[in-house]
Amino acid sequence: MVRAAVLPAVGSPLEVAEISLPEPGPGQVRVRLAAAGVCHSDLSLSNGTMRVPVPAVLGHEGAGTVVSVAEDVTHIAPGDGVVLNWAPSCGSCHACAIGEVWLCADALTGAGRVHAVTSDGTALHPGLNVAAFAEETVVPANCVLPAPDGVSLTDAALLGCAVLTGYGAVHHSARVREGESVVVYGVGGVGLATLQSARIAGAGTIVAVDVSPEKEELARRAGATEYVVASDTTAKEVRRLTGGRGADVAIECVGRAATIRAAWDSTRRGGRTTVVGIGGKDQQVTFNALEIFHWGRTLSGCVYGNSDPERDLPVLADRIRDGGLDLEALVTDRIGLEDIPSAFAAMREGRGGRALVVF
Repeated sequence: MVRAAVLPAVGSPLEVAEISLPEPGPGQVRVRLAAAGVCHSDLSLSNGTMRVPVPAVLGHEGAGTVVSVAEDVTHIAPGDGVVLNWAPSCGSCHACAIGEVWLCADALTGAGRVHAVTSDGTALHPGLNVAAFAEETVVPANCVLPAPDGVSLTDAALLGCAVLTGYGAVHHSARVREGESVVVYGVGGVGLATLQSARIAGAGTIVAVDVSPEKEELARRAGATEYVVASDTTAKEVRRLTGGRGADVAIECVGRAATIRAAWDSTRRGGRTTVVGIGGKDQQVTFNALEIFHWGRTLSGCVYGNSDPERDLPVLADRIRDGGLDLEALVTDRIGLEDIPSAFAAMREGRGGRALVVF
């Protein structure tokens, strides 16, 4: 038996309970977690914005040590440090065949399997495949990647989602060029990683926008050169800070219609607006036909930073080792498993950056 944070039903609070994990079956690996990040996507799962089978063990951003493997798993062994990959590539669908592995059609099919059972025999599913809100987890072997050398497993947990997403949004989706101006909407975990990545890309003016004045210090530590408290005049303020034209690149990390629209409005003519945040179906964003023509902007979605974890993790490890990426700057709270419900409440209220569950 191991302790885990369980979502009993959509809209219900998480409950910390003991669950029974099976031994690894064919193609599976058992991992003892070192740490797991509390990501806004987990909140989206709990409130039904993203649909997965429930009851479930949530948590998709984590790292740990391999405890045991099935006989047919040969590329990793007990004792190896690993980073969890919640969206593994199947390698055979159309998206994977053309190199867009972040859009793999089968990436989340594992969320439907039975992962564990509660003490009363209730079957549990693994949220986004990996069920990282637990002391241990059993996952398909393609859901683990070797942890990078020189990076602690506690820090490496953040590489599985926040850092890959923020880095990819800047380097793969928006393709920020040296000297360009960038505005980032939302200073949560992904937003902080995006700010750091914009700095690494050599951006000039980097504007952070958030509803909370208290996040300014976090944002500036991550790389923001300017900070704007969100209001009805945010886009106008961003244009003022970027030579009156607007930012070359706007990256939205909130997932709300109002912030997507503000990001678009604060982008210069011919600039790029990238949406990273996950919004609900009720969040409708409208544009008129004339403005699409006139402004010549590009608006694009961004899934998992348009990243290939196998390709990008070694690159991120280099950035950590050379001091470019500061993972400590992404963590606002180190908490225990029992503190996850309060961390969810902080996210709902827009407080903090990224809580890290340390086991």
